[in-house]
Amino acid sequence: MTIRRKLLLFIPLLVLLVNSVTYFLFMSAQTVQYSYESMTERMLLYKQAAGTADDNLRLLYAFLLDPEESPAASPAFDAALTRLRGLRAALAAASSASLPAASLRSYTNMLDTFSEQASAAWESASAGDPRSALALYEDAEKTTAYIREEGQRLVDLELSRYQPLFRRIQGENERMNRLGAAVFVLNTVLSVVLAVWISRSITGPVSRLVRTARQMSKGNLSVEPAPRSNDELGILSDAFERMSAELKQLIERDKESLEKDRLVKELELKALQSQINPHFLFNTLNVLSKLALLEGAEKTSDLIVSMSNLMRYNLRKLDAPVTLRSELEHVKEYFAIQQARFRDRIRLELDIDESALQEAIPSLTLQPIVENAFVHGIAGREEGAVIRLEIKRAGKGVLIRIADNGAGMSEEARLALLRLEAEPGKEQSQSTGLGTRNVFKRLQLFYGRGDLVDIASVPGEGTTVTIVIPAGKEGEQTHVPAVDRG
Repeated sequence: MTIRRKLLLFIPLLVLLVNSVTYFLFMSAQTVQYSYESMTERMLLYKQAAGTADDNLRLLYAFLLDPEESPAASPAFDAALTRLRGLRAALAAASSASLPAASLRSYTNMLDTFSEQASAAWESASAGDPRSALALYEDAEKTTAYIREEGQRLVDLELSRYQPLFRRIQGENERMNRLGAAVFVLNTVLSVVLAVWISRSITGPVSRLVRTARQMSKGNLSVEPAPRSNDELGILSDAFERMSAELKQLIERDKESLEKDRLVKELELKALQSQINPHFLFNTLNVLSKLALLEGAEKTSDLIVSMSNLMRYNLRKLDAPVTLRSELEHVKEYFAIQQARFRDRIRLELDIDESALQEAIPSLTLQPIVENAFVHGIAGREEGAVIRLEIKRAGKGVLIRIADNGAGMSEEARLALLRLEAEPGKEQSQSTGLGTRNVFKRLQLFYGRGDLVDIASVPGEGTTVTIVIPAGKEGEQTHVPAVDRG
C-alpha cells in the first residue's frame, strides 16, 4: 500500500469515527433536551391556561360591575378568550406519556366549559339580564377554580410521573459524560497510534536508506536486504539494492580490467627484455639469410627466416587480438625451427578447418602450448614424437585441440595447471618466456569465462589440451579497449 493511499484511507476513517461519535452524543443530548422541553411546555400551558382564564374572569367581572364599559372592554375580552381557546388547542395537540389521556381531556373540557360560561355571561350582561349574567359568572368562577386546581394537579402529576425519568435522564447524562471521556481518550490513543504507525512506516525505511547510503559512501557495498514494503519507499529500497549489486559488478569488471592490464604489461615487459636492438637483430638475420642463400645453404636460409618471423611475431603488440590463421602460421614457423633441431624425431600433424581460421583469439595463444608440449612432453623421446594440432568448428564456436604422445603429467600437476597455480621456474626454464598458465589466464580474461580450457593427460602416454573458443569475437582485428584486453 502506498503512503498516499495510507494517508487517504486512515485519516478520513479517523475523522469519520470522531464525527460518528460526536453525532451520537449530539442526538442523545437532543433526546434529553426534547424530553425536558416537552414536559416544560405542557407545564407552561397549564399555567398559561389558568392565568388566561383568570384574565377572562376579571374582564367579565369588570363588565358586570359597569356594563357601560361594554364597547371598550369587549375587544380585550374577545382577545383573552381567543388566547384561551388557542391554549386549549395546544393542550389537546400535546401528548404526554406520563399522564392518562382522560385527565388531559378533562382539563381541556374544563377550558371549553369556561369559555362557554364566560361567553354566555358576557352576552347576558350585554342583553340587560344581570341576574342571569351573575349566575353564569358564578359558574365561570367555580370553573376557573377547578381549572387552577386541575392544572396544579396535572403539574404535580407530571413531576411525580417524570421523577423516575429524570433520574434515568440524569444517569444517562452521567453515562454519556463517561462515554464522551472514554471516546476522547480512545480517539486520542488511536490518533497517536495512527500517527506513530504512519510516521514509522515513513521514517523507518528512510533511516535504513540513510544508513545504507552512508555505508555505500564509505565503500561498503554489502547492503543487507531491508524488509520489503509495497509503498514508494519499498521501491526506493529495491533501487538501492540493485544499484549496490550493479556497483559491485562494475567493481569486479574493473578488477578484471586491471588484471588484464597488469598481465599485458607483464608480457610486454618480458618481450622488452628480449628486445636487444630488434632492428639491428632483424637486419642481421636478413643479411645472414641472404648470405646463406648465396652460398647455397637454402635450409639454413629458411631456418633464419623462420627465426626472424618468430621473433617479429613475439614482439608484436600483445593487447590486440589476431586471427587463428596468424596463430597457425606462427606455430608453423616455430615448428620449422624445432624440426631443424630434432629432425625426423618429431612430426607435426595438422587437421585444419579453413572456415574457422577467421576467428579472433588473443595473440600468442597456440605457440606457447605447442612449445610446452615440446619442452615437457616429447623432448626426451628418441623417435616417433608426434604433436597433433586440430582446429574445427564446434557449433557456433571453434574447437582447438593440441595433443602429444609425450611424457604426460600427474593428476596433481594437471589440476594445478587448470587452477592456474604457478610452479616457479618450471615452465620458463627452456621456453620463450610465455608460460601455459599465462595463456590460460589471458583466455579467461579475454572471453570473461573460466570454462574454456580442459586438459587430459596420462603419465607416459601424452597430454591433450582442448580449448573452446566461443562465438562473438570473430573478425576483430583492431585494438580493443582495456576492459576487453587479453
